[in-house]
Amino acid sequence: MTPADDEARRPQCEVVKSKAERLYREEKLTVRRRRGRKKATGTRAPILVEALPNARWSVDFVHDQLVTGRRLRILNVVDDVTKQCLTAVVGTSISGKRVARELGALGTRRGKPGLIVSDHGTEFTSNAMLEWTQVTGVAWHFIAPGKPMQNGICEAFNGRMRDELLNETLFFDLDQAREAVARWVADYNQHRPHSALGYTTPAAYAAQLTAMGPPLCAPEPPSGSPIATSARKRHANRRTLASGG
Repeated sequence: MTPADDEARRPQCEVVKSKAERLYREEKLTVRRRRGRKKATGTRAPILVEALPNARWSVDFVHDQLVTGRRLRILNVVDDVTKQCLTAVVGTSISGKRVARELGALGTRRGKPGLIVSDHGTEFTSNAMLEWTQVTGVAWHFIAPGKPMQNGICEAFNGRMRDELLNETLFFDLDQAREAVARWVADYNQHRPHSALGYTTPAAYAAQLTAMGPPLCAPEPPSGSPIATSARKRHANRRTLASGG
């Protein structure tokens, strides 16, 4: 007699679906469904931004690796008005808590921004960033999914950093990478003319705006609807910038 014959002789038990579901409920055997985690949310409407330092920051990551193959991440924070790179944080792993800590330290040195723009990266939608924005009161704007050019200023900066530094340099350790990035950022801010700034350097343009307007601080968010009706409207001698989102 074969195992198949033994299996055929074994009495079969018919399971009624409704009865099985009832027993599962009574014995509390059902598996709890996972709920989606709470994410930070932001606006996606175009926003008017005053032509002042700290009016709006853009944040994004650029990736590379050490010669050992270990992953390298750089968190870039760019002032959208002055085009300055405010900080470039180099690390192998940068969590949402680290992003919140770095932005907090930057805000302490320069003053809080009026607005921060980013994509939907997990570091930016983490609970740590949600708590940070609630505590600091800084407005956060997420670009539309699949539209990286809505964060075009930071994307352009990342591309230039990749072309001029990351693709041309071998990084043997984290300290060397941090030193190289710091040197490149200092040169970019202080010695590199920018066409969008009338071919002045970001640092010089920031100094001009600071001399013409209020000191480096976070301006009040625009009142009323955040949708920009015209990017060319001028008020007195103060220019405004429009951001699509």
